[in-house]
This record gives sequence, C-alpha cells and structure tokens, in this order.
Amino acid sequence: MIKGTFPVGRFRNIQTPFYYYDVDLLQETLNVVKTEITKYGYHLHYAVKANANPRILSIIAKNGLGADCVSGGEIQAALDAGFPPSEIVFAGVGKADWEIILGLDNDIACFNVESLAELKVIQELAETKNKPATVAFRVNPNVDAHTHTKITTGLEENKFGINYGQLPEIIDKALTMSHIRFSGIHFHIGSQITDLSVFHKLCVFAEKLQCDLEMRGLKINTLNFGGGLGIDYFHPNQQCIPDFDCYFTIFHQLIRPRKDQKIHFELGRSLVGQCGSLISKVLYVKEGKVKQFAILDAGFTDLIRPAMYDAYHHPENITSDEPYHTYDVVGPICESSDVFNKDVLINKVHRNDLIAFRSAGAYSEIMASQYNCRPLPNSYYSDEK
Repeated sequence: MIKGTFPVGRFRNIQTPFYYYDVDLLQETLNVVKTEITKYGYHLHYAVKANANPRILSIIAKNGLGADCVSGGEIQAALDAGFPPSEIVFAGVGKADWEIILGLDNDIACFNVESLAELKVIQELAETKNKPATVAFRVNPNVDAHTHTKITTGLEENKFGINYGQLPEIIDKALTMSHIRFSGIHFHIGSQITDLSVFHKLCVFAEKLQCDLEMRGLKINTLNFGGGLGIDYFHPNQQCIPDFDCYFTIFHQLIRPRKDQKIHFELGRSLVGQCGSLISKVLYVKEGKVKQFAILDAGFTDLIRPAMYDAYHHPENITSDEPYHTYDVVGPICESSDVFNKDVLINKVHRNDLIAFRSAGAYSEIMASQYNCRPLPNSYYSDEK
C-alpha cells in the first residue's frame, strides 16, 4: 500500500486529534479545475458546506471562485473570506427571514429557490427593502444519483427542489412579482457521485427542460448544474485529484449553450476532500478473543461520516512500518456507533502511534461536535512551520 507523507516530527508536539491540510494539494486541485472550466467558459462556485475553515475559504476566494451557500452563516463566512457578493449564491430548502435579508442587504448574485412558499417570502422581504432579488428555480430532474440514500437529493419527491410539473406555474407567478428577477434553472442531484453516467441523464433532462421553457417564450440566462462529483476514498494517494476533464467534457458535449447564457457549477467535496486528514493518537490496543481494537483519542465527534453515512476513510499508521495487522479502529465516545473501520489492515499499532484518516477535507471538520463535552479539533496547515 502507498502511504501519504506527513511531518510526523512536527505532529508529536501537537495535541491530538486535529485536522491537517495540505495546502499545496488544494492549490494544485484548484489549478486543475480552473484550467478545465476555462476551456468552456464555465463559472464555478465552491460549496461552502463542504468545508468552511477560514483558511481554506480564503485560499479558494483568492483563486477567483464564487461561493455556494446554504445558510446565513455561510454567507457571512464567504464575505469574511473575501468572496465578492456578486459571486455568492444562496441555496437551501429552509431560508430564514434574517438569512434572506442578509443576502438582500449584501446584493448577492442569486437565490436558488426551492418552493412557491419561499418565493413569496423573498418577494415580500425584497419589496420591504425595495431591492430586486435575482432567483433561479431548483428543479428535481428525478435522476437517481446512485449514491448513499442520505445524500441523494434529485428525485421527484423529497424536501429539496421543485417538481417539474409545478415549475410552469411557479415561473408564471415569479414573472408577475415586482421585486423578483427570474434568472434561470438550478439542479443538484446528490453528492459523492462516481458513476458519471448520472450526469449524462441530467444533461438530457436539462436540454429537454430548456426547450420546453423556450417554447413558452422564457429565456434561461443561467443554467446551474450544482455539484456532486465524488472522490476516491479508497485510494487517496493514487487518485488525489478527481477527473475534472471527464466531468466537464460531459456537459460540454451534451449541453448546447444559448446566446449569452452562463453555465454554473457548485463543486465542494471534489475540490477539498483529498487535501485534509484527521490525525489521531492510539490510546490503547485492546486484545479481544477474536478481534484487536485500536482505541483512538478521536471519535465521531471529530469525524462523523463513518457513523452517519457508513463512509470509509482510509486509515494510515503514519508512525509504523511494521507488518500489517487487522484491527477494528474505534473512538472513545460512549456510543456503539463510534467506529471508524472494522477489520481493516494497517501497520501494527502501539500506544501513542499516530493514525491519519485520509480524504477528510470535506464534510469532516465542518461537522464536528462537542458531544460528551469534548473540545472541537484544531486545524493546522502544511505551509506552517
């Protein structure tokens, strides 16, 4: 097995658990994705929900990407990190009044609207502020993303988005509203998608929808395909940058841009997922009748994805080159679900060894909690001394 490279000597002086970010890999990933979108003139917003670490946000903002936000807190974090308001879009099925007002006060680019009820509230608040609100409608294309049920969002009937059959009525109402500016259509079908044929289906649906709306005399200025591109959790060292070329080529081949139309994407995990690792220390090695347990000082309060999504994060013993042994790698939380890996092969572990959970740059630090009154993990960066 190929192992990652970590400054273990430096880690010995840091209180575990903590997050460690390879900023060189993040920048390399951003360079690749910028090259690919430039080929086709696409626009890219970073999905802040993947990781709102201020340093990570600042790096992404300096690279000229926009921000895709799903809460008022994320809007504020994006503004604080240097994203221009004109490049911030606001999605989410339950936008509170104060969050909408925050977007209006800062003249953000667009609200991605998910229901008629929400549209009416945005109109009321925009009228009170005497400000226009640019909106795109999130449409459910009823495309199965072939991913975990808890991160599938584009089916016809769920809490997200607008069903296709309801769309004409909602657009008609929007066009009569004094402070609403209809801009386009938004999609988001799920997360951690590795079967790229799913995006083919999305493109076919989007082209049909565009033609239907054009027959009604509607101009689609913005076509937003959301995100969802997955990463390789099993081979983080061999597949450290996703195949952005193949991903964007699908849309280039299947989507016919209209005159002056902007095509947007909202990637998150694929930009930051591989640059982060959770570093933890071995507290005990427990010998069972059949199993060996590596008990760590990190738990699902620090990395909840295995407990919540049955997700795999590749564990590496970064302080041992001894032969591989099989362990259940577990945390200290008083819950049976506090298990990172079962029956996993890693280099033989000893007390105080350091374990790195790879591919933890997305939906990891941002989802940490203080259950059991545990402190939140700190974060460190590869360019720090």
